[in-house]
Amino acid sequence: MNRKKIYLVRHGQTDFNLRGVVQGSGIDAPINSTGEAQAEAFYQAYKDVSFDHIYYTGLIRTKQSIQRFLDIGTPGKSLPELNEISWGTYEGTPMTPEEGEYYRHMINQWQLGNLDYAIAGGESPNLVAERLGRGIETILSGPGETILVCMHGRAMRIFLSLILGTDLRNMDNYEHQNLCLYLLEQNEEGKFNLSKNNEVAHLRGSG
Repeated sequence: MNRKKIYLVRHGQTDFNLRGVVQGSGIDAPINSTGEAQAEAFYQAYKDVSFDHIYYTGLIRTKQSIQRFLDIGTPGKSLPELNEISWGTYEGTPMTPEEGEYYRHMINQWQLGNLDYAIAGGESPNLVAERLGRGIETILSGPGETILVCMHGRAMRIFLSLILGTDLRNMDNYEHQNLCLYLLEQNEEGKFNLSKNNEVAHLRGSG
């Protein structure tokens, strides 16, 4: 078995991130100038890693965040199964105190094990996990051993829970920032271990 090493990153900053506006899978926002600087900083830090393949979601902000690796000829593929969770009717709205309270209520429901709970018109963790499972299968059965994957914050938490075999109720233990890195290494038994956790040292000086 070819053991995979997965470099998992979140996309760079968007103006929606900056303004505290809910994005989700329905908002196809590009990265902003800070996000571009973060993407460049990540490229400079990891350009000497010989990635065999790159996966990004169906949303432009993830492809833009790893574009420099694609530009040097690394094979890449859009994998919409890795898209961010749908936040339904909340997408495109600012995170007001009232909505922040509802968000905390929703997270509490998930932590209690109500993983079918979803915002109106949105996806539940169980629904996201189902499609992410298909995406993970594509990555693990695909070409190469050293893989770069660029995703979104909530989807990353669910991805990490699935690939590391941890309870979805505890997914918020996987913290994230824009262009942070999680490094996952597969052992001889096929299990994944976490070598880097929300690593952002490469972003120092990126603005």
